[in-house]
Amino acid sequence: NKEKLLRLKHTKLKMAFSKRLVLAMIFTVFVIAKPSEAALNAHYYDRSCPAAEKVILETVKKAILHDPKVHARLLRMFFHDCFIRGCDASILLDSTKSNQAEKDGPPNISVRSFYVIDNAKTKLEKVCPRTVSCADVIAIAARDVVTLSGGPYWSVLKGRKDGRMSRANETINLPGPTFNVSQLIQSFAARGLSVKDMVTLSGGHTIGFSHCSSFEARLHNFSKFHDIDPSMNFAFAQSLKKKCPISNNRGKNAGTFLDSTTSVFDNDYYKQILSRKGVFGSDQALLGDYRTRWIVETYARDQKAFFREFATSMVKLGNFGVKETGEVRVNPRFVN
Repeated sequence: NKEKLLRLKHTKLKMAFSKRLVLAMIFTVFVIAKPSEAALNAHYYDRSCPAAEKVILETVKKAILHDPKVHARLLRMFFHDCFIRGCDASILLDSTKSNQAEKDGPPNISVRSFYVIDNAKTKLEKVCPRTVSCADVIAIAARDVVTLSGGPYWSVLKGRKDGRMSRANETINLPGPTFNVSQLIQSFAARGLSVKDMVTLSGGHTIGFSHCSSFEARLHNFSKFHDIDPSMNFAFAQSLKKKCPISNNRGKNAGTFLDSTTSVFDNDYYKQILSRKGVFGSDQALLGDYRTRWIVETYARDQKAFFREFATSMVKLGNFGVKETGEVRVNPRFVN
């Protein structure tokens, strides 16, 4: 009887183990088959399109020679694209009769230079058709304008797919030029970015250009007691008033660069903030909050630290919310 009981117990244990093994296998298959975030890779195109980065770099170089605003516009294009739907090139899609696309949303008035991506993609389609996504072209071009402007270099993780949807009303989710620090922190946190990432990525304004509409409220009738925003250097405010007169500031070129070294990627943006010469209210707000002031001061005196952290934060932003679903668009402006 004792032997029978031991045998029965052994049989039950074997059955229980087998059942667990089957369940584990089913679960493993489910996990593998389940759609998940894409594992981006710096070497994604090494075999399928080894010339990809060279083609994009040459296209960006050529554009910069003819248009000094390309630096700012391509970097902003990357930011705005990633903030809406997670780096899926939705910002490139054209509006249709039934849908107004992101590129025509008010915050994207100063992006433009979409032709650079068009040109790069046309060349890539000849070299390796239907291989390199428009989203990856934007990410690589953003890195290239930073590096070509004297900023840091980083390996862009690749393997994104292009989305099929673009809505202008979703641009309301972009961090605005009038945001205070708490609003900025909340906006960046929703994309998996820290306070430090937020202040670091704001440094991209060092090669930024802004239309008058984004800061004119700081120059005229700011409040009941102040015509000009009191946090702004007075002489600087007067110079901006000349660039953006009330009577004529609606032209597409009406505006200003966001720091004094225009097309050079450096830490001058942070020095400007310390001198109360931040163009956006959201820029200047970084100096007035204890959570961000120390980061501004650090980057203003240590450009190497800024460069190092900027490269890290750009990779982090470029990897947030990336999915395997989507397509590789042949034409950046239309879904396949």
